[in-house]
Amino acid sequence: MPTIDTTTMQRIGGQLGTNPAGVFQDGKGRRYYVKTLESAAHARNELIAAKLYQLAGAPTLTYVRTIAADQVATEWVELDKKCIAHLNESERKQAQQWFGVHAWTANWDAAGFNGDNQGVVNGNVLTLDVGGALAFRAQGDPKGKAFGTSVDELDVLRGDDGNPHAGKLFADMSPEDIKQAILVVLRIPDESIRQVISDSGGSHALAEKMIARKADMAGH
Repeated sequence: MPTIDTTTMQRIGGQLGTNPAGVFQDGKGRRYYVKTLESAAHARNELIAAKLYQLAGAPTLTYVRTIAADQVATEWVELDKKCIAHLNESERKQAQQWFGVHAWTANWDAAGFNGDNQGVVNGNVLTLDVGGALAFRAQGDPKGKAFGTSVDELDVLRGDDGNPHAGKLFADMSPEDIKQAILVVLRIPDESIRQVISDSGGSHALAEKMIARKADMAGH
């Protein structure tokens, strides 16, 4: 994975989400979307979440390392669609396959504030930003005790009035759909979870919490 330094790059576009960000281009014409977060801890949290998504097989954008510890960067892609309202039925089914991963990682922002956190590239539905997963809210506030070992998100992401776009995306999933989405997470070996989190600079406590959350999902 390359490491990029935005101080040596040209900024060619502005922010698309709620965090300060821009589109940057290097000397070879490669483009990246780079967010500057409130802290290095928030940035590390998002990178760990992205690794867990990838471990589960859930599609995300391609993350790259940055020199600045408080930045998160992804390779720039042109989206065919960027809003759950524009997904067709097969794309909605694709997005729903990863419901269990969103719940497991406590990604309250899975659908996005405006339904704009799911996009389509070449027929594949991607989660465009995982900054709302694990220990932090998307805008940087720590979740505290709300991120515990109980995966309440299996219900909350489907029926919380305060998160209407998640409800629009996930509420019509059948019990069998939900079971299959949970199995995506249950198939991940505990040791792989520990390894990915450790390799990404996460704590032993986080690894054990994610394993406990996985076990909690087995009871649903």
